[in-house]
Amino acid sequence: MNKSDSERIAAQLEKQGHQAAQKLAEADLIVLNACSVRQSAIDRLYAKINQLKTKNSKLKTILTGCLLKKDREKLKNQVNELWPFCDFSIKPKYQSLKTAYMPIMTGCNNFCSYCAVPYTRGPERSRPAKEIIKEVKDLVKNGCKEIILLGQNVNSYNNVILSEAKNLAANSKSTGSFAKAQDDKLKGVSFPGLLRILNNIPGDFQLKFLTSHPKDMSDELIETISQSKKIAKEIHLPIQSGDNQILKKMNRGYTVSHYKNLIKKIRRKIPEVKISTDIIVGFPTETKKQFQNTAQLIKWAKFDSAYIARYSPRPGTAAAKLKDNVSNDEKKRRWKILQDFLDKNKNGVAKRTK
Repeated sequence: MNKSDSERIAAQLEKQGHQAAQKLAEADLIVLNACSVRQSAIDRLYAKINQLKTKNSKLKTILTGCLLKKDREKLKNQVNELWPFCDFSIKPKYQSLKTAYMPIMTGCNNFCSYCAVPYTRGPERSRPAKEIIKEVKDLVKNGCKEIILLGQNVNSYNNVILSEAKNLAANSKSTGSFAKAQDDKLKGVSFPGLLRILNNIPGDFQLKFLTSHPKDMSDELIETISQSKKIAKEIHLPIQSGDNQILKKMNRGYTVSHYKNLIKKIRRKIPEVKISTDIIVGFPTETKKQFQNTAQLIKWAKFDSAYIARYSPRPGTAAAKLKDNVSNDEKKRRWKILQDFLDKNKNGVAKRTK
């Protein structure tokens, strides 16, 4: 998502008359596109700003991106300007002619207890389907071979609009008023419906998408992936923990049993599928037994890849109010156990996310 935002920022700067510098040292203006999801990223941002200013005191710096209010306040006096998120209406300057990142929505309504995204990107907002279809057609026409649809939770694309339409229908006294509700509110389609439309666009290209939430992984979506030739048989489905009590404290909205059933269903419908996941170790109050439940789930699921993170509190989130009672050494130990298992397992290669 940040890479995609940066492509829109680049287009915006060029529209203003700027030209891209070939080297960092040659730049008169640098835009820092931040991410407050992890504290380590913000720590690096502080260091980077100081490093840039030390090398060139006349350098103009602009800060934008996924920033918590607290981080924005701390950093505003260290840069020349603060920018809001780039608008979807800005046509991106794609870094690659072969692969394109395309946001179909932004924001999140889930409020997982550890996550800052709802506080940085705000509530879910979906792009109009017509706009997405046109952009895909233009990309394919220009020779793009891989299009990656992006969203904090892509499989809830247009859920807000669909929910509003259903509520209006339930309160309507005639089919006529329901039809009007559809005209007024149902301006997009569901995510599976959008995928089917994009799959039918002529051309030699492949569709991928990130990221799915287990509570919104519907049978219709699984069936759509199974039957669509242009949709890659790859699903990123974050589990975060293999323990029900921890999942509840994370406010994830599903159980281990529900997740396992999804994995079984996906593998049954799409035998060639590759499944990746996200895992957090050392969440507040996570016991050794609860961690072992996560380890057991990983062994059972045989993920093709996994992104393992050590928990760090983010200000303003619900989990930040909990006592961070798992020591850093214990978090490292748990991280290493999962990492070593996935490195050795022929069915899974973990991505190193410290």
